[in-house]
Amino acid sequence: MLSAHAFPADWQGQALTPLNPDTAFNGYICAHVVHALERLGVFQQLAAERTLGISSFCEKNALDPAVFRALVQAAASFGYLDVQGDRARATAVGEEAARTLGFFTWGVGGYHDVFANAAPLARGDRRFGVDLHRDEAMVALGSAQADTAMMRHILDEEIAAIDFRTLVDLGSGVSERVSRLVKARPGSRGIGIDISRPATELAHETIAGYGLRGTVQPVCADVLDILFKEQEVDGSDAADVVMSFMFLHDLLAGPERREEVIPRLRKAFPQAHTFLLADTTIRPRSEGEDSRLPVFSSGFELAHALMGVPIYTREEYEQLFQRGGMQLRRTVPFGVPHTYLFVLEAS
Repeated sequence: MLSAHAFPADWQGQALTPLNPDTAFNGYICAHVVHALERLGVFQQLAAERTLGISSFCEKNALDPAVFRALVQAAASFGYLDVQGDRARATAVGEEAARTLGFFTWGVGGYHDVFANAAPLARGDRRFGVDLHRDEAMVALGSAQADTAMMRHILDEEIAAIDFRTLVDLGSGVSERVSRLVKARPGSRGIGIDISRPATELAHETIAGYGLRGTVQPVCADVLDILFKEQEVDGSDAADVVMSFMFLHDLLAGPERREEVIPRLRKAFPQAHTFLLADTTIRPRSEGEDSRLPVFSSGFELAHALMGVPIYTREEYEQLFQRGGMQLRRTVPFGVPHTYLFVLEAS
């Protein structure tokens, strides 16, 4: 188990505070430029061919040349692209941005309207989930991008050492993760549970793409209904491993039943010997800490405050698991700053 303050050095971050107004404003514009270039396929092109012909890229993708060149020049001014004539390539910082694109998709694409309406939310003029919403598709895409770049290899290493025949993924989206893991474990089965009907419909295509029809089952259901209303899911009573990623804080949002979530997980999946639960936590603060900020943490914390969803420290999660009757095997740093994979077993 990790010590109270141990975490990877790169989680310390490189953004020096206080952010002066020049840095803050230019960072805001830069984030939007990075997101625009990602949406246009620039980073994918650079990953494949190392360079990009500006004119030919515009023609191939039917882009407005003046607008696209303005985006490219802005990226160059921020140090993300090196532009020579009609060709552009990524700088070292641009290559690092390509690895962290999920954060820009999540923040600019997914939460733009939420952050832009912070003042109306504070005044009570608007309410998240009523007349203000995040872009669920962009949030899901950003999470998937971060998973691929930073978390997937860690999960693969952990699950390689765990025996399972039936694997359940709570908050499974399009069931890509559960399909990939079941495909790698011949003889196993999977169940992907997600509240989104469109995601569940897309999951059928994902599962078919892996050649796993009849082996992985997509289920459209609210996990809270499974836990608290005893909604039954075929095959769930045989699950021996249950996993959930970046979803636990949503299950814990209701204070009246927060302490019951972990015991109910055990009850809903009585044969499960292992629970793999991952979530982002509150960044630790301490007196005398240095003045650097990591990517993502400040956005994650503010977004959830604006939505009215509580989030937790690593220690609070570990105490919650203990009170709920689970034994913590280990806490694994999970790629994204202050995000952990908790490997648990029923006590």
